[in-house]
Amino acid sequence: MKKFLFAAMGGTIAGAVIAAQFAAPLLAEEAAKPTSVYEQLDLFGDIFERIRAQYVEEVNEKDLIEAAINGMLSSLDPHSSYLPPDDFDDMKVQTRGTFGGLGIEVTQEDGLVKVVSPMDGTPAAAAGIQAGDYITQVDGESVLGLTLDQAVDMMRGPVGSEIVITVVREGTPEPFDVSIIRDTIKLTVVRGRLEGKVVVLRISAFNDQTYPVLKDSLDKQVEEAGGIDQVAGFVIDLRNNPGGLLDQAIAVSDAFLDKGEIVSTRGRNPEESERFNAEPGDLAQGKPMVVLINGGSASASEIVTGALQDHRRAIVVGTQSFGKGSVQTVMPIRGEGAMRLTTARYYTPSGRSIQALGISPDIFVEQPPREATPEAEEEAPHDRRSEADLRGAITNDSMTEDELRQAEEERKRAEDAAKLRKDDYQLAYALDILRGLSAIAPEAPAAAEPAKAE
Repeated sequence: MKKFLFAAMGGTIAGAVIAAQFAAPLLAEEAAKPTSVYEQLDLFGDIFERIRAQYVEEVNEKDLIEAAINGMLSSLDPHSSYLPPDDFDDMKVQTRGTFGGLGIEVTQEDGLVKVVSPMDGTPAAAAGIQAGDYITQVDGESVLGLTLDQAVDMMRGPVGSEIVITVVREGTPEPFDVSIIRDTIKLTVVRGRLEGKVVVLRISAFNDQTYPVLKDSLDKQVEEAGGIDQVAGFVIDLRNNPGGLLDQAIAVSDAFLDKGEIVSTRGRNPEESERFNAEPGDLAQGKPMVVLINGGSASASEIVTGALQDHRRAIVVGTQSFGKGSVQTVMPIRGEGAMRLTTARYYTPSGRSIQALGISPDIFVEQPPREATPEAEEEAPHDRRSEADLRGAITNDSMTEDELRQAEEERKRAEDAAKLRKDDYQLAYALDILRGLSAIAPEAPAAAEPAKAE
């Protein structure tokens, strides 16, 4: 039997070679003829019918057509795809900020699923998933060769169920498994807090609630600080923000700009180009600003960053952003599904396209890995000795009790600032910039306090 199989195989190969020799001139002649779209559609119909009639197993015609549509769209770029009715419904829910899943934004690169960013407060973030990670397997099954939507479908499942993903990370020699429990993702799009006299606004996504929540959070923190005169500056933290709705990115940019262009979009046809301009009014009232970005800052995050950077409204600190400079339009189609199609590129006010390049920070600051070492603990501020610790040291008789108390408070704030530098070096760097600007600004309020640890 084996001999027969090999002989048959050899005959088939030989026959194919002979056929190819005779067919080559005919194929070349046929290829030279102009082929109409209708002929190609007829070809598609012929192949569809042949699959339906002769494939080894019975096929679901609806699934076959959906796969063909998605293949056509996904061949264009990583962000164009077909959304079946269930996926379309999920997408609409996600823009409202509550959905089930792991809490990661993903794209596709070289056939693998790449993490754009984990979302704040989600199972993926708690499990240690990082921007730039590659997911190669889901529950032991490879995602290589799958479309992005197929890979995402593998990661979906009931809330409370466990999923094991295999991760490849730069700088880690071997792939490793991460176990995650799926949960309902309730996205808190903006978190505000005071660090000394600096208002820190952490924006984790751009859904339809981002601007109103940002405004409320900013107003609350300014009031807590004692009014805008007591605020030294603002930090807009866009790290690991995967983006979202274009109109919300425009609204957030406009919140801190009095005038000028925010972003322009340019499609295939010149008449489809649009420009979006800022209207008068700055929620920060001209106070200095720092924007924090990293490799997980994408799309709408880059629109905001580019607008504030080009207008010299903010200093950008961190690392290179993701580089997604394209606009997708979601178009409902028959059958209650939708088509997500890349329809334009966007450009910053200076005319920069950041597609596949990203935004370069004004000050490049990497986040060092967090490592608790015995040496670091030994050098903690509270372990250092000073003159005041020496037995029999004379007291300082030039300071009143109030001045001594103030000096002690300043020492405590300095220790808290040192702790923040350990916990979040990039944020601490941003706060240092704003304190420096506040200290030299004319008619500035009292210098900002060092950051307090949480």
